[in-house]
This record gives sequence, C-alpha cells and structure tokens, in this order.
Amino acid sequence: MSESTLLNNSIDAGWSQSYEQFLLANGVARTPPMGWNSWNHFFCNIDERTVKATADALVSTGLAALGYKYVNIDDCWAERDRDWKGNLRAKSSTFPSGIKALADYVHARGLKLGIYSDSGYTTCSKTMPGSLGHEDQDARTFAEWGVDYLKYDNCYHDGSKPQQRGEEDPARWAGRFGNAWRTTGDIKDNWDSITLIADSNNVWGRFAGPGRWNDPDMLEVGNGGMSLEEYQSHFSIWAVMKAPLLIGCDIRAVRRETLHILGNKELIEINQDPLGVQARKIRSRSGLEVWAGPLSKKRLVVVLWNRSGSSAPISVGWREIGLSPFSKVIVRDVWTHSFVSKGTRFRLTAHVAPHACKVYVFTPL
Repeated sequence: MSESTLLNNSIDAGWSQSYEQFLLANGVARTPPMGWNSWNHFFCNIDERTVKATADALVSTGLAALGYKYVNIDDCWAERDRDWKGNLRAKSSTFPSGIKALADYVHARGLKLGIYSDSGYTTCSKTMPGSLGHEDQDARTFAEWGVDYLKYDNCYHDGSKPQQRGEEDPARWAGRFGNAWRTTGDIKDNWDSITLIADSNNVWGRFAGPGRWNDPDMLEVGNGGMSLEEYQSHFSIWAVMKAPLLIGCDIRAVRRETLHILGNKELIEINQDPLGVQARKIRSRSGLEVWAGPLSKKRLVVVLWNRSGSSAPISVGWREIGLSPFSKVIVRDVWTHSFVSKGTRFRLTAHVAPHACKVYVFTPL
C-alpha cells in the first residue's frame, strides 16, 4: 500500500554469507511467499464473501496446487474503534462471522490466511486503528484467530526519526524482524510503474535469500492496465527477482490468458528455486536488457527484456553471465516450454517484441 510499507511478517512459524547473521530463524518463507492479496483490485471494497470465494477460486483454478497458498486481507477489515479491552474487532458489516471463522474456512481448503495492520495510530486508509502501542496485544489476537501471515504497513506514525521507524533501506536490516520487506513505492497497473519498480528492487538483490525476500509490491497481472506482453514481462521479472508472488486481480473471474501467465509452472519453479538467489540486471542499452542469476543444480536463468518501443534482437554472451565461452548448455524457453537448443556455445540471440521478454534456463552439459 503506502510507499513506507515495510514488513510482510509470517506468523506461522542469504545469498551473501556476510548478511546471514540477520536471517529470521522462524523456519518459514524459505522460498518467496505465494498467494493473493485484496488491495490492488478491491482496495477497501472487501468482505468475507469475497475472501471465501477467492479461496475457493484458488483451489478450483489449480493455482493453489501451484503454490499460491496465502489468502491475504489488506486494509479496511476492522471497525474504527477497538473493543473495551483494546482489542481489534472485525468490521461487522463486512466480516460478520469474524476473522477466526474466516481462517477456519481458508484452512479447511488447505490454504493460509493473511491479515493487515500498521505501525502507526491508524492504517493507511484511516478506516481502522493501527497497532502503535498495541503491538503485543494485536499479535496475540492474530495468533488466537489462526492468522498465518501479517502485512505490517507504516502510515501515520508517531513522528519518530526515519531510522527508528524503519523507513530507510530495510533490506539491510529487516531480515531480523520479518520474512519480506518492501523496497519500492506502491505499484500501479501500468508499464512505467513496473519498470521503475524493477530497477529499484534490483539495487537490493544481494540482501535477499531463503527466509528473507525483497518485496517490489504485489502483482498487477490481470487488472487490465497493461498488454499481454507487458503482463508477461511483469510476472517474469518478479519471478526471477525472487519476489513474493501475490496475485492482485479478481481470481473469481480470471481470464484464460491471465491464468496462463500466473500459472506458468516453469517460472514458478524459478521463483521457488531452493538456492534463493535474486536475478539481477547485468546489461541495459537503449532499453534492451539482460538479467541473469544462478539456480540450483548449476543452472542459470537468463532474461532478454525489450523495454523499447520496437522489436529488436538481444544477445547475451557466455562471459557476461559467468560462463566459459566454450561451455555447452541446454537452453530452454520457459514461455514456449520448449528447448531452444542442446549444446549451444558462445552466445544466444533472440528477437524480442516491444515490452516483451524471453526467459531461458541454461543447464550445463
């Protein structure tokens, strides 16, 4: 939500060794969290019927079986005032059964429930209380309700210094407190937003790893503001950056082409690779980019991304991605689900449409 969104803390429960001491030892999120969040599509127009139907849709579409397990309620779920004991209360007009009953419903479908709070006096929407001064109490409440995941926002704080508020460079330190942290401003459903956010998140790649993930915000795939090629690029870059994959559209009415993107099993496997290394941008010239990163079993993921306005060839040489030029590799295209070649050496070139990308997995021979 807000630019100061900080932590996605998993309650149910680095690549670089120099940062390993910061790992949160709760044993969860060893791979990036996957699921759905209500905000990007519904904003404050959320209720328990929508959440239940979304949980059902995750199962019926097959998305849950692919790893999309979290059903996350964002802002606006609670009453404006706490009860007489100071506890948060689910909004009676939209969540009449309460959060505990909703958690039971979600859990019965093999999924997990996420909820939202804020480190200030109110949440970003100003429709419900924040957790400032009630941190322990609210954590106990969420645990009693059976909540599995907490998104903790950072609006309307007490005016303390940014260093104390955790607004400065959270990738450097937030792994001690949560399993993911926002690295960028809020996402919008347009091309300029996703490219800017990808560049911003790229800066922090060395701090990510199993149990601690850079979060460039939730997915906009399927919300209608971009072309199919742009949504494929959006999902591809989020996947290889090892971002949490939190669907932001209305899954109850998901279109086939949207499901094709969100359900790309090979890209999901890249995102969930146990090595947990965030791919990085290694070259950018006139909007033609190469991103790459290591995968388990000595493999590589390579992305050729055309951010320009016209089709163009993009090449990558083996030396650029850390390979000997004489190395032979099997190259697989994860969007066409086909092998490009078996035994390629020296260089790979592909023609890429405007705002589209090619994603390859290199396997050494």
